[in-house]
Amino acid sequence: MAKSSKLVVAKKGRVLLVRRRRDKLWMFPGGRKRAGESERKCLRREIKEELPKLKLGPVKLWKEVKAKNRRSGRKMSDAIFLAKDAAGPLKIGDKKEIDKAVWCKPRGIRLTPTSRYIRDKLFPK
Repeated sequence: MAKSSKLVVAKKGRVLLVRRRRDKLWMFPGGRKRAGESERKCLRREIKEELPKLKLGPVKLWKEVKAKNRRSGRKMSDAIFLAKDAAGPLKIGDKKEIDKAVWCKPRGIRLTPTSRYIRDKLFPK
């Protein structure tokens, strides 16, 4: 089982990203699982905490990533979900962790290592 869940949703060539307050790195929304929580329930809870006004359509598991990041040495253990539809304002719920949410092109932005891996697999150059 993955330790965390991430959401990837794209619209018109742009992806939904949130920025971590502590280091100003961008990432796909999501977060760590709680004990006894499924990956899908984790994703729904994290999205509700981070972006409470966002309405998601159906989500589908794309891939479970279990790898070691070559640059950072950090182990990745993430369930990556894809959503075909998301609507609503990008109002931040967890302001201690997230300071910004945007729809933007997936290149030319400072991403976390896990989000960079996801971007490179789903949105190759």
